[in-house]
Amino acid sequence: MTNTPQLRGMANVSFWAEDVKAAREWYTELLGMEPYFERPTPENPAYLEFRIGDSQDELGIIDKKYAPKAASLSGAGGAILYWHVDDVPGMLKKLKELGATEYDPLTERGVDWLTASVTDPFGNIIGLIHSPHYKEMWDAVQKAMA
Repeated sequence: MTNTPQLRGMANVSFWAEDVKAAREWYTELLGMEPYFERPTPENPAYLEFRIGDSQDELGIIDKKYAPKAASLSGAGGAILYWHVDDVPGMLKKLKELGATEYDPLTERGVDWLTASVTDPFGNIIGLIHSPHYKEMWDAVQKAMA
């Protein structure tokens, strides 16, 4: 193993919520699963994690009181992490039905490319993308593992 500085992949995306219990309920409904990790307790969570997607990426929900002091958490903003989905319009509809608000509308970015984003009820931005590059990469990974 080398010690070459490099970004090797997303390890965790952290979302903030003033009401972690409410966020747990909302994300459990959205994802169709309970968090696999909660601290300090499920009755009084300050942090919880879900493993989601093809690569079992980590989504952490953290009590806003632990946010970095320099973070501006007064409204939606910052970097947008786009999650690949096969059906962007369908996922956008589901998110809105669960109470998310449109941040960036459904936009065609080219042949077989779609993006959209919403703000969850806790002020976090969820990006959606259908990317042929993601599908090509995932198919190649699956073929190499077979």
